Amino acid sequence: MGREKSRAVMGQFSGGCYWSFAILVLLGRQVPATLARGPRGEALQHGQSGTLPQFLEEPVDAYIVKNNPIKLRCQARPALQIFFKCNGDWVHQSQHSSQEHTDAGTGLKIREVMINVSRQQVEDFHGPEDYWCLCVAWSHLGTSKSRKATVRIAYLRKNFEQDPQGTEVPLNGMIVLHCRPPEGVPVAEVEWLKNDEPLSLDGVIVTRGDHSLIISEARLSDSGNYTCVSSNIVAKRRSATAAVVVYVNGGWSSWTDWSPCNVRCGRGVQKRSRTCTNPAPLNGGAFCEGMSVQKSTCNTLCPVDGSWGEWSVWSACSSDCERQRSRECTAPEPKHGGRLCDGVALATDNCTGGLCTQSVENSSDVALYSGLAAGVVTVVLLIIAVTLYRRSQSEYGVDVIDSSALTGGFQSFSFKTSRQANPLLINSSLQPDLTVSRTYTSPMCFQDSIDKELMAERSLLDPLPDLKVKGLAERAEYHVMSHPQTFPRGLAPDYRGVSVGTTLGRKSKNLFTPQVSLPPSRPLHRATAVFGHAGGRLVVPNTGISLLVPHGGIAEDTTWEMYMIINQQDSSTVSEDEPEIFLSPAVTYGPPGLDLSCPIAMTIAHCAEVASDNWTIRLKRQMQDNKWEEVMSVDEESTSCYCLLEAQRCHVLLEHPGSYALVGEPLNQEAGKRLRLAVFGSTDPSNSLGFTLRVYCVDDTPHAFQEVAVGERSRGGRLLEEPKMMLFRGNTFSLQVSIQDIPQLLWSIKPFTTCQEFSFFQVWASNQHPLQCAFSLERYSHSLSQLSCKISVRQVKGEEQILQVYTSVVEKEKGVVPFFTQSDCTISSQTGSRAFKIPLSIRQRISATFDTANAKGKDWQLLAQKLHIDRNLCYFACQESPSSIILSLWEAQHQDLADLDSLASALEEISKIQSSRIAILDCSREEQDSEFTSLG
Repeated sequence: MGREKSRAVMGQFSGGCYWSFAILVLLGRQVPATLARGPRGEALQHGQSGTLPQFLEEPVDAYIVKNNPIKLRCQARPALQIFFKCNGDWVHQSQHSSQEHTDAGTGLKIREVMINVSRQQVEDFHGPEDYWCLCVAWSHLGTSKSRKATVRIAYLRKNFEQDPQGTEVPLNGMIVLHCRPPEGVPVAEVEWLKNDEPLSLDGVIVTRGDHSLIISEARLSDSGNYTCVSSNIVAKRRSATAAVVVYVNGGWSSWTDWSPCNVRCGRGVQKRSRTCTNPAPLNGGAFCEGMSVQKSTCNTLCPVDGSWGEWSVWSACSSDCERQRSRECTAPEPKHGGRLCDGVALATDNCTGGLCTQSVENSSDVALYSGLAAGVVTVVLLIIAVTLYRRSQSEYGVDVIDSSALTGGFQSFSFKTSRQANPLLINSSLQPDLTVSRTYTSPMCFQDSIDKELMAERSLLDPLPDLKVKGLAERAEYHVMSHPQTFPRGLAPDYRGVSVGTTLGRKSKNLFTPQVSLPPSRPLHRATAVFGHAGGRLVVPNTGISLLVPHGGIAEDTTWEMYMIINQQDSSTVSEDEPEIFLSPAVTYGPPGLDLSCPIAMTIAHCAEVASDNWTIRLKRQMQDNKWEEVMSVDEESTSCYCLLEAQRCHVLLEHPGSYALVGEPLNQEAGKRLRLAVFGSTDPSNSLGFTLRVYCVDDTPHAFQEVAVGERSRGGRLLEEPKMMLFRGNTFSLQVSIQDIPQLLWSIKPFTTCQEFSFFQVWASNQHPLQCAFSLERYSHSLSQLSCKISVRQVKGEEQILQVYTSVVEKEKGVVPFFTQSDCTISSQTGSRAFKIPLSIRQRISATFDTANAKGKDWQLLAQKLHIDRNLCYFACQESPSSIILSLWEAQHQDLADLDSLASALEEISKIQSSRIAILDCSREEQDSEFTSLG
């Protein structure tokens, strides 16, 4: 075998003298030194082939595409012969294609060899590594080997390992599209297309090493269809298209000015509006939440038309034989734009019947006497006017300033302090300005059923059969409205035997004792009414406490006399072992044997700051031994009770009568409760020069502040500054109240009383009980009638609020507290349809539509989601009619806002979802029909 190879190679050489050398080379042996040093060897060593072969071209890695073979080339000098070796085996000579020429510059021989490698050869090779080949070149001095070149079959699979997914992001949000290309050899390269056009990368649009596309700040122009494209030498693949939508949520514009009152006389309505155009919602962005139209009551003074008084007697006959008489438009005078009197004020008549007998001589005497009489009358009137002016100046050295009568009452109310002469005064002589106001919402009074007139039944029900919303009437908010349908007070039962919860774990600490105590008798806040099958609403006036009995909750032909009581607790801690405090009043509703077929909705005002997760808030119920048992935590799931916690109140769905309260456990020192601060003033009855300022710090709930209002009304106090809210943190630091900027030359204060302090526990565990401190001032002179100073209320290492006092200490009339008290609103109940926002027929059709799931996707879970009731859905799932319970909760939420738009908007969104689902179902049916047609 070796000889055959030698002969084959020997035939390739031109000189027969080199046959032994060629055989040795082919057999892989070294050339003997004696042969190299022989006469012929020396000639070779110093001849043209005196170096080892150097490769001018080496084989490179290659890929076989489909069934096309590849060519491997090799070029070396000086080279007597070149052969390929693949996977350790020599390639047969017949598979080589070689060329040879001499380098003109060096005279060395250059040889070039090429072989073909087919797909079959690569597929038939089963080795631990890829298919490889290299070149071996010979010269007279030895051999040289080239680099290994690998040969692989190129391919690219069809399916992407991960397709990009469509997404919706808000404006300036981040877009991340992931793409993992299909497996391939060589590795595929990736590029992105937007709307089938190559995507240009900039500072905002970048790609990562894993081929993900990232847009750090989404712009409206970034909306489109994105496609991931991967390619190599074999093929190009496209991923599924990802639709990216950049949306813009709507924002409200500024309110317009209040419109004129819609009535010329008496009580009417004025409104203002705003539009969802700042910015307008785009690409499916959320529509603005809230009302586009706000309404408020207004009072226009009725015009008084003028009327003539009696005629005066006729004057004496003049020299012209004429007499006159006059009358005045004063019975009554025209006021407030009323019409002037019709007719003449002066009448002239000719003298007749011998009246014109005066001579020309006497006429001059008459004129003289008349002039003297007029002069005397003028002097007398002037003296009287000066006397009255001086008397008024001595009695009232300055304007008498009193607290303005604010629009209190049993409803949402608004007021604006009149501050014209001085920005800190409350001037009782001016009427409250209702056109520009701060609105204080208190869910106390029933509003008129005008909401239902604004909402045509068809406009709300149209979405139910096919969920195409026609739209509601204009959005509206009504203030200061009530309805006369109430139950008489005589229906109230006797509550003297009701427990008020006196054992709540009293701490062994002395609470703050006020310097000037409130009246010892505290009002019992309660409400009672008789309800039947039609249901209704029960409200404890001016306390933020209400109860909704759904329609159908009481069996037909059955009535219940129901009541609600706010218990007057003596302690603010629920248990001696737990650091919990009351965040709301304790409320009892009954009677105990009440039998209802569905839960009632109770609304309770609270004072916790719920914007951050610093509290664990629980609903607790008082047991027969006066201890409190946990019903549920507002953050947990429960099937026995439901709590919807809002910023200032909590809506609870209950099935069992009893006493309930919201308690809170602070999780850290950042937990806070809201305090309402107010300053009242009154003269000192025992000192004509004295004036007392009383500063109150109470929990920020309507019930707690009403305690202050009742006490100040009995004492004749005046509110000197608008109440302010302050956040009191649970950081164990005390609350300091100090008086500042007292005019020392005009007023004096008792020494060491300018700063007073409440301990942390007094404020933290006050439990709706008002904390009060008083500052006794004394003026130096009776002529001094104005007081200006500042009241600073601050928590050590916490917030501070300033109450500015600028008032008159002269009582022009008995002061009236301009905030709601028990007498301000007496409407405590409504029954039947007038108590609900949603008409009964609409409510029933909504419940029938959403209580059962259907192919169109309309079910109660979708309704709850669109009404932003997205937690503890297991509670509704256990109810016989989940949609009806959801609507009852919605009624409790919107009892004082008259906001029907949130419900209409929810139905409209459901309508859009419904339309898209129907379109998808139609497309899928068309595809199935086409498949059946092709199969047929």
